[in-house]
This record gives sequence, C-alpha cells and structure tokens, in this order.
Amino acid sequence: MTRDELFENIKRKKSFLCVGLDTDVRKIPQFLLDEDDPIFAFNKRIIDATAHLCVAYKPNLAFYESMGSFGLQAFEKTVAYIQSEYPDQFIIADAKRGDIGNTSDMYARSFFEHLKVDALTVAPYMGSDSVLPFLKYAGRWVILLALTSNAGASDFQMLPINGGDEALFERVLRTSTEWGNSDQLMYVVGATKADMLERVRAIVPDAFLLVPGVGSQNGSLEDVARFGLNSQCGLLVNASRSIIYADNTEAFANAAAAEAEALRRQMAEILIKNKLIEA
Repeated sequence: MTRDELFENIKRKKSFLCVGLDTDVRKIPQFLLDEDDPIFAFNKRIIDATAHLCVAYKPNLAFYESMGSFGLQAFEKTVAYIQSEYPDQFIIADAKRGDIGNTSDMYARSFFEHLKVDALTVAPYMGSDSVLPFLKYAGRWVILLALTSNAGASDFQMLPINGGDEALFERVLRTSTEWGNSDQLMYVVGATKADMLERVRAIVPDAFLLVPGVGSQNGSLEDVARFGLNSQCGLLVNASRSIIYADNTEAFANAAAAEAEALRRQMAEILIKNKLIEA
C-alpha cells in the first residue's frame, strides 16, 4: 500500500485508527474457548466489528508466539482473513525484528514474501545492515522504533550525544533518512511522549508515525495530533487493550466497536479542524 492510498483510506473513513490485536487467550471471553481456534475466533469478531472504523490492524507477534505453533497458525489465519475480507486495511506485523544482515533477510522474506503484510516493526539498534534487507521490498514498509512509550525508554533513547546537542533517538531518526525515504519508512513514537513530537517532526516532517499509548496508557490524542499531524495526516494511532478488551461477555465485539467509534469520532473532528477532510 502506498502513502497516497493510505491517506485516501484515512480521508474516506475519517479515521487514522489502528487496532492492535494483542490477543491473549487468558483474557478473551470464556465462551470462545469452545471454538476450535479461540484466538482466531476472537480476532475475526473484533475485525468484523471494527473494520469500518479503522485503517490498520497491528497483531503483536508475542501474543501468538506464546502459544507455539497453534498461535502462529492463528496469526497467519488472522492476516489472511483481513487480506481476503478487508483488503483496504494496512496490516502491521508488530514483531520488532532486526539482526545481522542475513538473518534480517530471512525475517523480511517471512513477513513480506510469505505473509505479505504491509509493514513490519524493526529495531534499529544494530544499524544499517540490520535494516536494509527489509527496505528491498517495493510497496512494503519498515516501521523503526524511535521513541517508545514504555517507562524504560529513557534508559537509552533520551541519552544526550554529540556534546548534548541531540538525543540518541534523534540520531536514529537522522541516520535512518540515509537508508530510505518517507515512502518506505515509518517510525514508532509513543503517545506518552507527545511533547517530543515537535523534535521528531523537525527531522522527519513527511513520515508516517505509528503512535501507541492512546487508551490504556492514557496518551492524549489531542496532543499527538497537535504536534504530530502533517499534510497527509502522517499518523496511525494505535489502541489495543482499550478496544479489544472493552468487554468480556458475548457482547465483546459490540463493545469493541463502541470504543473504536469513540476514537474515530475524535479523529474525524481533528481531521476536519485541520482541513484534511471536509465536514
């Protein structure tokens, strides 16, 4: 999916919502445990209930890998279902891969040739040769970890370098622009770091940002939009637990849709206010 296609979906749906499919079999409604594949059954209902409200889905691989081969099969079925039934959705495999070149090449083949997802989260800590194999795939996106929302982000990402003139996350952003452009690279910037978005935008003004932390982590959607929007929206705001675990009864999918719709309405107001769509 190209940047223009993604922006058209945002305008059409009046939404820049990404739904995170962090599906934990211990948290899904008990009645689904009678299904042959409870994880996929849960995901399918969430997807069917929310697909008209969001532009992207982000299954987190850890939640599927924790179930071994059974969980990985559920992940593959989930991706295939979205591709078949909702082909306008942007699919992000949240796997945070990144290793020496030949290993990264295998990861890239797995996600971009076999699974054919649109994007993959990648950790840039090992440098250019760990990232470049993912950038060889036309029409696929690399989403680099830049400034994350977890408490430990300050351990490394905010370290002052270059005589204190920049933080390490800013060096990551600047260096990455030598590897690819804003038609290939997105960046993870946590909603709880919204006050830092001006510094991010100073370096990558045109890039899309994947922003987790709105919802259960109490990040401010208004602050993210104020500091992070660009002329093509440039934001995919992810909400996971606040949507998919909004209810634990047989009405869970309806509750998920209600939570997603509440966020979508806020996003529509933001897009209208910033003249990216018409009222």
